[in-house]
Amino acid sequence: MKIIVRMLAVAAAALFLLGLAACSDKEADSLERVRKAGEISFAMSGGYPPFNFYSENNELVGFDVDVAREVASRLGVALKPVTTEWSGIIEGLRSGVYDGILGSMAVTEERLKVVNFSIPYYYSGAQLMVKKDAPFSLPDDLRGKIVGVVTGTTFADDAARLGVGEVKLYKDDTQTLTELSSGVVDGVITDRVVGVNAMNSERFDIVPLGAPLRSEDIAVAFNKSDATLLDAVNQILTDMHEDGTLARLSVRWLNADITAK
Repeated sequence: MKIIVRMLAVAAAALFLLGLAACSDKEADSLERVRKAGEISFAMSGGYPPFNFYSENNELVGFDVDVAREVASRLGVALKPVTTEWSGIIEGLRSGVYDGILGSMAVTEERLKVVNFSIPYYYSGAQLMVKKDAPFSLPDDLRGKIVGVVTGTTFADDAARLGVGEVKLYKDDTQTLTELSSGVVDGVITDRVVGVNAMNSERFDIVPLGAPLRSEDIAVAFNKSDATLLDAVNQILTDMHEDGTLARLSVRWLNADITAK
């Protein structure tokens, strides 16, 4: 009987060690998966200039695209950018449609419940934009008015805090700013850099109203189970901060360095 008990104990220990090994293999899967595939897929909206958008030649370009390409290069793989509607972008990540989201996503407590985030690769803020000739002096003047935001962004919460009368949802900021310039909405809340860039492009007759409503940390989102891939990208982003690559790309696309807090 004692021999049988010892044999059972040894077998149990062996199974336990095999379980640990299996867990270890699972944890390593995300980085190995990407390297074995020879590519990494990052999702973005494709309608968020100057961060990610389609050029006149129908080429996906922008600050996010260049950052994603550099991250892929330092991982030793090719970049596979994926454009998708922002409203379902997290669901696509959790379903495994792509490896990460590198498309100017802000870190929030709600999002942290379902995905993990890298260290920030830039910092920004929520900005209220209005028509140049609008009769508003302060953000509070939009109380009871119509404000446009992109579906699935944190800007809808900013609009609610302002006490606006109606929040209209759009696919991307090309649509929100077009509607603002046309007078369909009274204001738009978007990223400050996006708003100022749109104003400077002279495509839209708009101006920022007041200071940014709040600041945001912008980072890369990954699935909760992809710990090794997250660690590798964190190290790469740290190196890109330290060697000036992120600052250089920021100045190239934005004429300003928004990568330092």
